Amino acid sequence: MGRIEKKVADGITKYYWYPGDKREWKRAGIAVAIGLTTFLVLYLMAKDLLPAVVGGTSVTAGVMGVNLGRRDARALTTFPSLTGRAARLAAVAQTGRAAWRGLVHGFGGAAAAVLILNLPHRGIVADWVLPVVPAVVGALAHQAGMLVEQLPSSAATSGPGKEPAMATGEGAK
Repeated sequence: MGRIEKKVADGITKYYWYPGDKREWKRAGIAVAIGLTTFLVLYLMAKDLLPAVVGGTSVTAGVMGVNLGRRDARALTTFPSLTGRAARLAAVAQTGRAAWRGLVHGFGGAAAAVLILNLPHRGIVADWVLPVVPAVVGALAHQAGMLVEQLPSSAATSGPGKEPAMATGEGAK
Protein backbone atom coordinates (compact mmCIF):
# COMPACT_ATOMS: atom_id res chain seq x y z
CA MET A 1 0.00 0.00 0.00
CA GLY A 2 1.40 3.39 -0.96
CA ARG A 3 0.91 6.66 0.81
CA ILE A 4 1.12 10.32 -0.17
CA GLU A 5 1.58 12.84 2.64
CA LYS A 6 0.53 16.48 2.26
CA LYS A 7 1.04 19.16 4.90
CA VAL A 8 -2.23 21.06 5.33
CA ALA A 9 -1.17 23.28 8.23
CA ASP A 10 1.22 23.21 11.18
CA GLY A 11 0.89 19.84 12.82
CA ILE A 12 -1.79 18.66 10.37
CA THR A 13 -0.84 16.16 7.69
CA LYS A 14 -3.31 14.65 5.25
CA TYR A 15 -2.62 11.10 4.04
CA TYR A 16 -3.79 9.67 0.71
CA TRP A 17 -3.57 5.90 0.34
CA TYR A 18 -3.37 4.13 -3.01
CA PRO A 19 -3.00 0.45 -3.92
CA GLY A 20 0.41 -0.85 -4.83
CA ASP A 21 3.85 0.63 -4.65
CA LYS A 22 4.97 3.89 -6.24
CA ARG A 23 7.67 1.99 -8.14
CA GLU A 24 5.03 -0.30 -9.70
CA TRP A 25 2.91 2.69 -10.78
CA LYS A 26 5.99 4.16 -12.46
CA ARG A 27 6.59 0.89 -14.29
CA ALA A 28 2.97 0.87 -15.46
CA GLY A 29 3.35 4.46 -16.70
CA ILE A 30 6.52 3.50 -18.57
CA ALA A 31 4.70 0.56 -20.20
CA VAL A 32 1.88 2.84 -21.35
CA ALA A 33 4.37 5.42 -22.64
CA ILE A 34 6.26 2.77 -24.62
CA GLY A 35 2.95 1.50 -26.06
CA LEU A 36 1.88 5.03 -27.06
CA THR A 37 5.25 5.63 -28.69
CA THR A 38 4.93 2.37 -30.61
CA PHE A 39 1.40 3.35 -31.67
CA LEU A 40 2.60 6.74 -32.96
CA VAL A 41 5.57 5.28 -34.86
CA LEU A 42 3.45 2.57 -36.49
CA TYR A 43 0.68 5.01 -37.36
CA LEU A 44 3.14 7.43 -38.96
CA MET A 45 4.72 4.59 -40.95
CA ALA A 46 1.57 2.71 -42.05
CA LYS A 47 -1.06 5.49 -42.00
CA ASP A 48 -3.50 2.85 -40.76
CA LEU A 49 -5.03 2.46 -37.31
CA LEU A 50 -5.24 -1.34 -37.23
CA PRO A 51 -1.50 -2.18 -37.18
CA ALA A 52 -0.80 0.83 -34.98
CA VAL A 53 -3.36 -0.15 -32.34
CA VAL A 54 -2.41 -3.83 -32.41
CA GLY A 55 1.29 -2.97 -32.13
CA GLY A 56 0.83 -0.37 -29.40
CA THR A 57 -1.43 -2.54 -27.25
CA SER A 58 0.80 -5.59 -27.78
CA VAL A 59 3.92 -3.72 -26.67
CA THR A 60 2.10 -2.32 -23.64
CA ALA A 61 0.77 -5.78 -22.76
CA GLY A 62 4.25 -7.26 -23.21
CA VAL A 63 6.00 -4.77 -20.94
CA MET A 64 3.26 -5.02 -18.34
CA GLY A 65 3.31 -8.82 -18.60
CA VAL A 66 7.03 -8.89 -17.82
CA ASN A 67 6.53 -6.54 -14.87
CA LEU A 68 3.59 -8.53 -13.47
CA GLY A 69 5.42 -11.83 -14.04
CA ARG A 70 8.48 -10.63 -12.15
CA ARG A 71 6.28 -9.41 -9.33
CA ASP A 72 4.38 -12.72 -9.18
CA ALA A 73 7.66 -14.66 -9.08
CA ARG A 74 8.91 -12.50 -6.19
CA ALA A 75 5.62 -13.05 -4.37
CA LEU A 76 5.91 -16.83 -4.83
CA THR A 77 9.36 -16.91 -3.26
CA THR A 78 8.14 -15.00 -0.20
CA PHE A 79 4.91 -16.97 0.26
CA PRO A 80 4.67 -17.86 3.95
CA SER A 81 4.21 -21.36 5.30
CA LEU A 82 0.75 -21.85 6.71
CA THR A 83 1.81 -22.66 10.28
CA GLY A 84 -0.02 -20.03 12.29
CA ARG A 85 -2.79 -17.50 12.26
CA ALA A 86 -0.51 -14.61 11.28
CA ALA A 87 1.04 -16.66 8.47
CA ARG A 88 -2.39 -17.65 7.16
CA LEU A 89 -3.51 -14.01 7.19
CA ALA A 90 -0.34 -13.02 5.32
CA ALA A 91 -1.01 -15.76 2.76
CA VAL A 92 -4.58 -14.51 2.29
CA ALA A 93 -3.31 -10.95 1.78
CA GLN A 94 -0.70 -12.12 -0.72
CA THR A 95 -3.30 -14.17 -2.56
CA GLY A 96 -5.55 -11.13 -2.75
CA ARG A 97 -2.75 -9.06 -4.29
CA ALA A 98 -2.09 -11.82 -6.82
CA ALA A 99 -5.78 -11.92 -7.70
CA TRP A 100 -5.72 -8.14 -8.19
CA ARG A 101 -2.73 -8.44 -10.54
CA GLY A 102 -4.56 -11.18 -12.45
CA LEU A 103 -7.65 -8.99 -12.80
CA VAL A 104 -5.58 -6.07 -14.07
CA HIS A 105 -3.77 -8.30 -16.56
CA GLY A 106 -7.02 -9.85 -17.80
CA PHE A 107 -8.79 -6.51 -18.03
CA GLY A 108 -5.90 -5.13 -20.10
CA GLY A 109 -6.17 -7.97 -22.60
CA ALA A 110 -9.96 -7.66 -22.80
CA ALA A 111 -9.79 -3.87 -23.22
CA ALA A 112 -7.25 -4.24 -26.03
CA ALA A 113 -9.47 -6.82 -27.77
CA VAL A 114 -12.52 -4.53 -27.56
CA LEU A 115 -10.47 -1.61 -28.85
CA ILE A 116 -9.20 -3.62 -31.83
CA LEU A 117 -12.65 -5.05 -32.59
CA ASN A 118 -14.15 -1.56 -32.78
CA LEU A 119 -11.76 -0.42 -35.51
CA PRO A 120 -13.29 -0.01 -38.98
CA HIS A 121 -11.46 -2.99 -40.54
CA ARG A 122 -13.32 -6.20 -41.32
CA GLY A 123 -12.26 -9.71 -42.17
CA ILE A 124 -11.24 -12.95 -40.50
CA VAL A 125 -7.82 -11.68 -39.43
CA ALA A 126 -9.05 -8.29 -38.20
CA ASP A 127 -12.06 -9.74 -36.37
CA TRP A 128 -10.72 -13.03 -34.99
CA VAL A 129 -6.92 -13.11 -34.92
CA LEU A 130 -5.70 -9.59 -34.19
CA PRO A 131 -7.91 -8.94 -31.13
CA VAL A 132 -6.25 -11.77 -29.20
CA VAL A 133 -2.66 -10.83 -30.13
CA PRO A 134 -2.13 -8.39 -27.21
CA ALA A 135 -3.52 -10.89 -24.68
CA VAL A 136 -1.27 -13.66 -26.01
CA VAL A 137 1.76 -11.37 -26.01
CA GLY A 138 0.96 -10.30 -22.44
CA ALA A 139 0.55 -13.90 -21.26
CA LEU A 140 3.82 -15.02 -22.86
CA ALA A 141 5.60 -11.96 -21.45
CA HIS A 142 4.19 -12.79 -18.00
CA GLN A 143 5.76 -16.24 -18.20
CA ALA A 144 9.03 -14.74 -19.45
CA GLY A 145 9.02 -12.30 -16.55
CA MET A 146 8.56 -15.13 -14.09
CA LEU A 147 11.42 -17.04 -15.70
CA VAL A 148 13.72 -14.01 -15.73
CA GLU A 149 13.07 -13.40 -12.05
CA GLN A 150 13.76 -17.04 -11.18
CA LEU A 151 16.95 -17.47 -13.25
CA PRO A 152 19.39 -15.60 -10.99
CA SER A 153 18.15 -17.45 -7.91
CA SER A 154 18.68 -20.96 -9.27
CA ALA A 155 21.19 -22.96 -7.30
CA ALA A 156 24.28 -24.37 -8.96
CA THR A 157 24.66 -28.12 -8.48
CA SER A 158 27.70 -30.26 -8.88
CA GLY A 159 27.55 -33.09 -11.34
CA PRO A 160 29.01 -34.46 -14.54
CA GLY A 161 28.29 -31.20 -16.36
CA LYS A 162 30.50 -29.25 -13.94
CA GLU A 163 33.61 -31.40 -14.42
CA PRO A 164 36.00 -30.54 -17.27
CA ALA A 165 36.14 -33.05 -20.12
CA MET A 166 39.84 -33.77 -19.51
CA ALA A 167 39.21 -34.82 -15.89
CA THR A 168 36.78 -37.55 -16.89
CA GLY A 169 39.03 -38.96 -19.57
CA GLU A 170 36.58 -38.34 -22.41
CA GLY A 171 38.46 -35.39 -23.88
CA ALA A 172 41.84 -37.20 -23.94
CA LYS A 173 40.84 -39.60 -26.72
